[in-house]
Amino acid sequence: MSTLAVVPDTTLPYLVFKTAHGIYEKMPGELSERELRHVRQVARKQLDIETLVLTAPEAQGVVVPQRTLDDAFQEIRGRYESEQDFTNALAAQNLDEALLTSALQRELKVEAVLDRVSAKSAKVAELDVQIFYHMHREQFMRTERRGASHILVTINPDLPENAPALALKKISEIRKRLLKDPKRFAEQALKHSECPTAMNGGTIGDVERGKLYPALDAALFAAKAPGELSEVVESELGYHIVRCDSIRAEGVAPYAEVAPRIRLVMEQNRRKLCQHGWLKELQEAAAAKAREAEALQEH
Repeated sequence: MSTLAVVPDTTLPYLVFKTAHGIYEKMPGELSERELRHVRQVARKQLDIETLVLTAPEAQGVVVPQRTLDDAFQEIRGRYESEQDFTNALAAQNLDEALLTSALQRELKVEAVLDRVSAKSAKVAELDVQIFYHMHREQFMRTERRGASHILVTINPDLPENAPALALKKISEIRKRLLKDPKRFAEQALKHSECPTAMNGGTIGDVERGKLYPALDAALFAAKAPGELSEVVESELGYHIVRCDSIRAEGVAPYAEVAPRIRLVMEQNRRKLCQHGWLKELQEAAAAKAREAEALQEH
């Protein structure tokens, strides 16, 4: 029998530890009796599956890179504010860093074996992706989005330079300069805009309808083409000039845009199906051996 069939004593406590965090985002000691019972049932099933995987012929020669193991360890360590909190959490599960590392190595090897098995899954052809896209076009509907930039001059009656009349005069003069030379927008935003976006040339980014202040939203979505400047508009913040930077129309996303995502999802689904089929074969074979052993004992 392979030595992998002998499960380390630390494996189940680690799986309980992991499952409690994954399902309830709690430490095992924080679980109710019902929650802990459920966690232990899930962990025991996972342990049985891992043992089958690691004793399968496909597990031969699979090695977990040290960098992968180190990254997994640090990911768990990063959940705790201090080294002492981390050590205490491990000790509460009868674990230490060495035992955690051993359990993680086992877990990562299981994942590597499953990856090896799923590599045999059928590749996703371009035609498969195209068919899915055309059969599920409703999944790729998107709302209209527009790229926006703005320049803001605030209104503050307590500051002479930001009194309503002066603020309006200032923003109007900025708009006149921009109408003469639109390329100066980023420069004028940096010099005059009283919004944090000034540091980025006034860029707000891509937005859907209804995401900005109503006056800005109306000005942005009234633009007929990219590059168009709004009139001076007033919001709760003050006076603005809004520039429409880009327009992405409402409708079905183009195939070229969504094809990589479709392919990725289809590949993931095929890998999962391949893994599930392989695991089912392992479980059926193990059950058949158990029945044979029982039959031999009866005779």
